[in-house]
Amino acid sequence: MSFIATTPVSPADNAWVLLCAALVLMMSIPGLFLFYGGLVRGRNVLSIAAQCLGLTAVGILLWWACGYSLVFGKSFSQPGSLLGHVYGGSEFLAFRGVGVEPSPYEGRIFSGAFALFQAMFAAITPALIIGAVAERMKFSAVLLFSILWSFGVYYPVAHAVWGATGDFAGLANGDAPFKAIDFAGGIVVHMTSGWSALLLCLLVGPRTGFGKRPMTPHSMVLCVLGTGLLWTGWYGFNAGSALAIDGIALQAFLTTTLSACSAMLTWAVIERVHRGNPSVLGLCSGAIAGLATITNASGFVSGASALLIGVLAGGVAYWACSVLKPHLGYDDALDTFGVHGVGGTVGAFATALLVDEVANPQAGLLVEKGLLKGQVTAMALCIALSLAGTWLIAKLVDKWVGLRASDEEQAQGLDIADHNEEGYNHS
Repeated sequence: MSFIATTPVSPADNAWVLLCAALVLMMSIPGLFLFYGGLVRGRNVLSIAAQCLGLTAVGILLWWACGYSLVFGKSFSQPGSLLGHVYGGSEFLAFRGVGVEPSPYEGRIFSGAFALFQAMFAAITPALIIGAVAERMKFSAVLLFSILWSFGVYYPVAHAVWGATGDFAGLANGDAPFKAIDFAGGIVVHMTSGWSALLLCLLVGPRTGFGKRPMTPHSMVLCVLGTGLLWTGWYGFNAGSALAIDGIALQAFLTTTLSACSAMLTWAVIERVHRGNPSVLGLCSGAIAGLATITNASGFVSGASALLIGVLAGGVAYWACSVLKPHLGYDDALDTFGVHGVGGTVGAFATALLVDEVANPQAGLLVEKGLLKGQVTAMALCIALSLAGTWLIAKLVDKWVGLRASDEEQAQGLDIADHNEEGYNHS
């Protein structure tokens, strides 16, 4: 195929989307590594680094080879095709035919720019899950699980929500039986990873010594750095999903900022009342909860609604991490479910209630076509597929390579057990 453009596109919009793709990549490396890496004990920091690096590479290569085609293709959509309800098609394998022609989703950018932007979403989503099983899931199991999970959960949900022939794609397909909004990944990214993380941490089991000895973060400094990088990269995530430098991108930038700020302060106030002190960990967690919760709605709601979503995010995520988790006793090590699963779910539901035609003219059409029903249906199907797919994939991975590091390996640390390296020189 030719990489010489023959059809005019907007250079500014194209450059914006490519820049945003780089920002989302920064969220994985170094953002997610520093955030998660600072929260684990020192003997496991390199295991988090290896997982973030490995999953980024695997996710992007899979996306190039077949993921983009399975999500955004159309060749499986013939009437009566069961496969077409799960995947899009095979016409874009290895980015065949994907280059400098206008994207069918936004004619002002190259299809190749859109495909690369979406590659970064496909890479970071499985990496979010590792926070729930940090410090006890083997590197080989993490990679194998994430590969299978991409095919079994991420690609089908992304196709359903965003694909041109998806079953509840509110914007891409006017003939979809369900109408649902997911502007930048509240359902596709945060709900899939969060709900999968909850079940996976239950299947893997708690860390050795969980509940019997302290498992405090080894470096809140790294965590704060990671929070800053994730927050910055999130503008690529959310504002970049406008696929143009326009008013929708500006609105998404604003709503992302307001939600993160209000969620962070809400978490801090509740923690001050509940525990006596607002912690730095709480400030970081609150900010990420606000970002995760606004993702679904970021291009469809007003600034005031974003502020409200942030308050909900800070309050509900704090409850999930600080009340629900201790009460039920599951070991979601780095609060992936409490922040991403709960936040993504709250945000997806709030979107259907708070969409604003002033913020996005497309909102009115979706509301007329039964947005609330479609949104709840999409959320329910997402949760069901995430849980069912995770259960089956985890069982297969456990049978093939084993999910869990031994008690001895956990005591030694996964840095040594999996990589024969140490994050810090103790000499």
